[in-house]
Amino acid sequence: MSFTNSYKPSAVNSGFRDYYGPDPYDVNFVFPLHLETLETTRVKLTPFIPAIYAQAYLDQVNAAPALQRWLPFDHHSLDELLPFVETFVRANSECVVFAIIDKPSGKFAGIIGLIYTSDANLRTEIGWVVVFPTFQRTYVASNAIGALLRYCLELPTASPPGLGLRRVQWTANVRNEPSVKAAQRMGFKMEGVMKWTIVLSEEKEGYKAREGDPLIAKPGRDSAMLAIYGEDWENGMKEHVQKMIDRV
Repeated sequence: MSFTNSYKPSAVNSGFRDYYGPDPYDVNFVFPLHLETLETTRVKLTPFIPAIYAQAYLDQVNAAPALQRWLPFDHHSLDELLPFVETFVRANSECVVFAIIDKPSGKFAGIIGLIYTSDANLRTEIGWVVVFPTFQRTYVASNAIGALLRYCLELPTASPPGLGLRRVQWTANVRNEPSVKAAQRMGFKMEGVMKWTIVLSEEKEGYKAREGDPLIAKPGRDSAMLAIYGEDWENGMKEHVQKMIDRV
């Protein structure tokens, strides 16, 4: 029996105005969004709608390039950002990205997302955490991460309800010590290091591949793997996360 392989990578064109997404904006996430759970007294998480937040996000990261230092990608223009959000986030039901809103000021404070989400396996990963300079070293990061953990790990029968996931993981470039420490402060347990997990763009910090590698110009990333489990949540982690949310 013969076979064929007709795979072609999807084309991403520069007609970015087609990438703002539908109106009303269809988040297309595999789980329901419980917005009452995705909120604390000081921050709320709301879907990242490009027509509202894309340019404001770019203004922040272009003014402070270090914000994208440890992300696997860089976005500097709508031509780059909008196709990414449409193709790799909205069109992928495993992903959702939220805008972090600081409630006292009403300002857009950063982004945070869920990636590699599986409803069949009840797991997800917190990813693409970016807190803008004005809100760094404040309550914003702990409240945003804490709200997302509550949304993921609280049971569906709780009030407000969660998703009842069994596993929430956090991966970070092993060189990104602040990210690893931030996860550990929130209660994530270190599981180990995964080698060569991501091919990075040429300007990123990483490890050079072996000679003959098909993508030799692009470095690779080793990732620290951390996680919180459903049983952790029921055995003290819920209270720990609430303390982190309430911390002054």
